[in-house]
Amino acid sequence: MKRLFVGALCGAILVSGVFAAGTQQKSGAAGGGAGGAGALYIPLVSKGFQHQFWQAVKQGADQAAKDLNILITFEGPESESQVDKQIEMLQTALGKNPAALGFAALDSQAAIPLLRQAQSKNIPVIAFDSGVDSDIPLTTVATNNVVAAGVAADKMAEAIGGSGKVAVLVHDQTSRTGIDRRDGFVNRIKEKYPDIQLLEVQYGGGDHLRSTEIAKAVINGNPDLKGYFGSNEGSAIGVINAVSELGLQGKIVVIGYDSGKLQIDAIRSGLMYGAVKQNPVLMGYKTVEWAYKATKGEKPPTFVDSGYVWADASNLDSPEVKAVSYE
Repeated sequence: MKRLFVGALCGAILVSGVFAAGTQQKSGAAGGGAGGAGALYIPLVSKGFQHQFWQAVKQGADQAAKDLNILITFEGPESESQVDKQIEMLQTALGKNPAALGFAALDSQAAIPLLRQAQSKNIPVIAFDSGVDSDIPLTTVATNNVVAAGVAADKMAEAIGGSGKVAVLVHDQTSRTGIDRRDGFVNRIKEKYPDIQLLEVQYGGGDHLRSTEIAKAVINGNPDLKGYFGSNEGSAIGVINAVSELGLQGKIVVIGYDSGKLQIDAIRSGLMYGAVKQNPVLMGYKTVEWAYKATKGEKPPTFVDSGYVWADASNLDSPEVKAVSYE
């Protein structure tokens, strides 16, 4: 298959060694960062912590903290459906009067009152992965999810011959990533492939088990299903599990988003056709870097594209794909 590589990658920071000493981890949260006494403090509140994706974002953030000699923390709720828990984490972070703040919103509107508080205290906010419906964040460091999901739609159409029934499983309908990936995929299919029938979009909260059950129900109810798109790591793994448990390997084209070890293994085995791979390490690095620069008065661009690459069996071991892998 023709390789597709979009977005600037930064392989130089894909460091797999040990980061700042003293990093502590607990369920749903992690300490981290470098810096000594009196170091600049920047907390990052993510959408979650359980997926390999977020571990890779943290890896990049830790490396930036080490390079800049600042102190960071990185935490997120145990489940990406826990909006209230994330808001509590954000409130706690702001209560420590940080120099700046990194935030990946589970709900694009729920956090706005707290972000207004940050603005009133002159605390620069850098959004990452998933922005908010506000101009308070100075920038958003993220994948261009509308474009990337559109590429996934093109790959799906190509794989199923441009016609047939396709299902879509999305992690949520409140975050910008959920909205943009859903709309990017759905709108591209509707605009370019009139012979593809899209089933009603389902939402699994990014949870593996819940997504598996939803996917099994959809597949059982549509024996003529030809393709299935999962919008994040948890959604895609749920689809993989469902196809495998139902013994339908090779009969349903599965396309995912993100690429932890389970998805990479599924592509290698042929269970998954391919996936959009983000660059989470670069995302974490750039979030901390721009948060630090903002404390020095530097103004970032409105959007910082952390890049993505399409991966399938034809290019899985290429340098471009390996540069953004986080198995």
